Amino acid sequence: MTAATTPKAARLASLALRDFRNITAAEIAFPAEGVAFVGENGQGKTNAVEAIAYFRLLRSMRGARDRDLIRFGATAFHLAATMQHGSAERATVGADRTGRKKVTLDGAEPEKLAEALDVLPSVSFSPRDVDLIAGAPSERRRYLDITLALTSPSYLHALRRYRAALVRRNASLRDAARRSSVRTALAAAAAWEPALAEHGAVLVQQRRAWAAAHAASFAALCAAIGESQPATLTYEGLLAESEHPREELLALLDRQREQDCRRGLTQSGPHRDDLALRLDAHDLRQVGSAGQQRTAAIVLRMLESATHREATGVIPVLLLDDPFAELDRRRTARILGLLEEQGVGQCVLCVPREDEIPARFTRLQRWRVQGGAFAVAGDA
Repeated sequence: MTAATTPKAARLASLALRDFRNITAAEIAFPAEGVAFVGENGQGKTNAVEAIAYFRLLRSMRGARDRDLIRFGATAFHLAATMQHGSAERATVGADRTGRKKVTLDGAEPEKLAEALDVLPSVSFSPRDVDLIAGAPSERRRYLDITLALTSPSYLHALRRYRAALVRRNASLRDAARRSSVRTALAAAAAWEPALAEHGAVLVQQRRAWAAAHAASFAALCAAIGESQPATLTYEGLLAESEHPREELLALLDRQREQDCRRGLTQSGPHRDDLALRLDAHDLRQVGSAGQQRTAAIVLRMLESATHREATGVIPVLLLDDPFAELDRRRTARILGLLEEQGVGQCVLCVPREDEIPARFTRLQRWRVQGGAFAVAGDA
């Protein structure tokens, strides 16, 4: 996207849900600005947000299996959405308990499910995002993988090929540990190493470039929200600073092959790297307060949205699932101000009570949610 290009805001016009989580059936119309879902915990607000987000990754944003999204007693779930400035005007998705999934874009099934990824761009903010900071490195790798895979076709291609080669090398390593003919099994493991090195190098290079490009923004946004200590973001791993990651990873895999065989897994590569986040040179995971960790997580989501906008020219729908819980009003106001500076498109906000709707979002149409049922506030 060039500097002169005006980004377009993705918009969800309507959503129909059937047998999804606790929702038997619902049809929701979305104004251009968005809606506010109001209801106590456990009534279905987050389930609706999860359904919207499903059109981004074609899987649960909460990591649930498709069969666990199906309402108890039903055989399948079905979602249908109409939208603007996505990759289609209408999309449907359904999955049953056997694992079969069907997706349509404007009435036609794509040849590959990957073609339907990000059909409705969105970025989700929720209290669970604190796991991005306090959780294991796998949480931050997943964040990087999603952010980059949905904005860089070459990254998505490399990620899929790397994961496939990793699974096969690990299977060969385990086979080598069980067999008397170790040499043959190790040779089978070695056969996957060129693919790991080739595609792993792409992951390392693009992750490193993303971190370098957004480190200053991470620090500036943390400070603008109210963090007094300097914040840093860096990509870390054995090859994070390598000028020749492909060659170095290939040599590393060769050197560690027998040790990997004893452990039955590949110990080195971008699948072991991390996105390091620090305050005043201290690991946020170890020393950050709950408020500091939540602030950093919100900043990562803001960078995720900015990455999508810069790469595609489309502002994602913001899914705000009670994201400001446990943050003071001053920090909340600063976060909302920064979001508006970035450029806010359509918003879907979830709060337990109407008095928790931030002033900037009081314009949103309100839907009451109770027991998986949705009704516009004020309707009988």
